[in-house]
Amino acid sequence: MKEMNVEIVTPSKSAYSGVIESVSVPGTKGGFQVLYNHAPILSSFEIGKIKIVEKADKVIEFATSGGTIEVLHNKILLLAESIESKTDIDVNRAQAALERAKTRLSERSKGIDIPRAEGALARAVNRLKVAGKYKV
Repeated sequence: MKEMNVEIVTPSKSAYSGVIESVSVPGTKGGFQVLYNHAPILSSFEIGKIKIVEKADKVIEFATSGGTIEVLHNKILLLAESIESKTDIDVNRAQAALERAKTRLSERSKGIDIPRAEGALARAVNRLKVAGKYKV
């Protein structure tokens, strides 16, 4: 079986380490997948879902807010700004963050940091999508 080693690290913790068959990442210029013997790459990724396929097709999904990925000799290092596994996402907290961001953006009051509110909205939507709880 063709396997790779992957490690996902945030500023505060090591989030995942293991032997995998593939990883899919929300690249800044579009999503991409890394398989065995992938060419060396250093790239950025954005808000989205990271999907890891382990042995026996076991899938693990994470919500991320972006970061960088390095692939070299079947070793993958993801440096993520933040990351949460699908099973660890607090849906109520994400829903509350979504509502707060929507309110801030709809009110457009003085002093509101629009790019920050838009980022909060995108992160909340992503977390709910990964958890399978996003409703349009």
